Amino acid sequence: MVITRFFQYIKRWGKVRQFLSLFSLCLLLAISCTPNQQTTTTNNGNNTPGDGRITIGTTQKPRTLDPADSYELGSMGLIFNMSDRLYTYEPGSTEIKPQLATELPKVSADGLTYTIPLREGVVFHDGTPFNAKAMEFSIQRFIENKGKPSFLLSDTVDSVQATGEYELTIKLKKPFAAFPSLLAFAGVCPVSPKAYEIGAGKFQPNTFVGTGPYKLAQYGTDSLKFDVFEQYWGEKPVNKGINVQIQTSPVNLFNAFRTGAVDVAYLSLQPDQIKSLEESAKKGDWQAITAESSVVSYMVLNRNQKPLDKPEVRQAIASLIDRPLLNQRVLFNQASPLYSMIPTTFNVSQPLFQEKYGDGKVEEAKKLLTTAGFSKENPAQIQVWYPASSATRSLVAQTLKSLADTKMDGILQVEVKTVEGATFFKEISKGTYPSALLDWYPDFLDPDNYVQPFLGCEKGSEAKGCETGGSQVQGSFYYSQKMNQLIDQQRKEQDPEARKKIFAEIQNLVLNDVPYVPLWQNKDYVFAQKTVTDVKLDPTQNLIYKNIKK
Repeated sequence: MVITRFFQYIKRWGKVRQFLSLFSLCLLLAISCTPNQQTTTTNNGNNTPGDGRITIGTTQKPRTLDPADSYELGSMGLIFNMSDRLYTYEPGSTEIKPQLATELPKVSADGLTYTIPLREGVVFHDGTPFNAKAMEFSIQRFIENKGKPSFLLSDTVDSVQATGEYELTIKLKKPFAAFPSLLAFAGVCPVSPKAYEIGAGKFQPNTFVGTGPYKLAQYGTDSLKFDVFEQYWGEKPVNKGINVQIQTSPVNLFNAFRTGAVDVAYLSLQPDQIKSLEESAKKGDWQAITAESSVVSYMVLNRNQKPLDKPEVRQAIASLIDRPLLNQRVLFNQASPLYSMIPTTFNVSQPLFQEKYGDGKVEEAKKLLTTAGFSKENPAQIQVWYPASSATRSLVAQTLKSLADTKMDGILQVEVKTVEGATFFKEISKGTYPSALLDWYPDFLDPDNYVQPFLGCEKGSEAKGCETGGSQVQGSFYYSQKMNQLIDQQRKEQDPEARKKIFAEIQNLVLNDVPYVPLWQNKDYVFAQKTVTDVKLDPTQNLIYKNIKK
């Protein structure tokens, strides 16, 4: 499944946490010490002591609650908690388990047909019974209404049919071993056929009628209320409902949590605020909950632009990168160094970049550039681009330039360049940028989502690079017939161990060709008041509401 749509990037960057640079940190601290600059946050009556409801604070304002059109983290987290999917995840695990399905799919020998038995006795929030026809309707609507995430299924699914009252049969266009993980995507949830329509653009952004443990009680511009769905088929929430407060800024969220106006704060706080709250948590003021994220940050290297057309130059950059330095200076140690484009979330991930290139291997970088024909008199000149809205990537780019200026004896010259975000994402697939700093939010939790969208190429050649495909969209223009074959093999392979070996080959090929340099893997931070318990994150970064109590 090649992701070729511009909105894919808008979504990914639209939900990126806006880290501050060290300079803006100083400014923020100065401002926050000035009394007339502080913002006071009240609870607006949402956090009534003893009512059993949980108040959650966030800066993520939902664009829509329609699962067929939702593609931002703020919206998806709300839909996740009001819905069920055919499959879901255990907290802390990327292994899927049945939810509205009663068991994992039965897959045909050719890998194209998935037969899924469904749970009985489930009803929608409006009382409509859930069955295979309702699930068929919901999947067809997801595809045919042509919302932002529709390509996730339209590129993959050939047909969906209720082959029994509680049996669903889905046929794929081509084999895709990760398909069950796609069915765990929050947007692929059943919605009531009585409450929704099929048709391009027929969305309902301000309502939600699903089968989940909560039903929508109130939808406002700055707050939402979820009530417990008393007819829920499964284990009901331990709380009496959820109040969501949407704060206008990280500063407001920070203050709302510190003053007790919210029980739980999640998405998005700035690094200095996280650091401050963590220090107070160690003193027992409140709780800090951390989890390894599946979001990865990386550097893309365009093999169609000189001098990056030479593999030695790409390898030299991989050797020069100093992840611990970036983590300390830029990220406040709130991330983990990453040595594969596949994050450590998955057991197939191998830290091959650490073994071969290490961190800050300046002498090795010099040798590689010298081998490629560069010298102080004839330096390798590289531009590093990033979207202007990202203070984090600004500091990363400046750090890389500083490393080159102070350590590389003039053999490597780095020029930092920036451009407005919308222009950046339009131009990267055109090959405008020699190198760029980006991050990746997965659509579904499978190693394939870190491989095919980056390395796959539908049309290309060794001479021209990728002309159409994932690597062209990502800006590396990487082309390898061997890689295309490996991607195809892992997508067909149903045996996990055999698939793991294929992913090992893929990572080894990336290690030598270096179309990308992995940089870091994000960490997620949630803060909860002392009286709150059982705060957990789903592997897809969603805060799980129904287990929270106080």
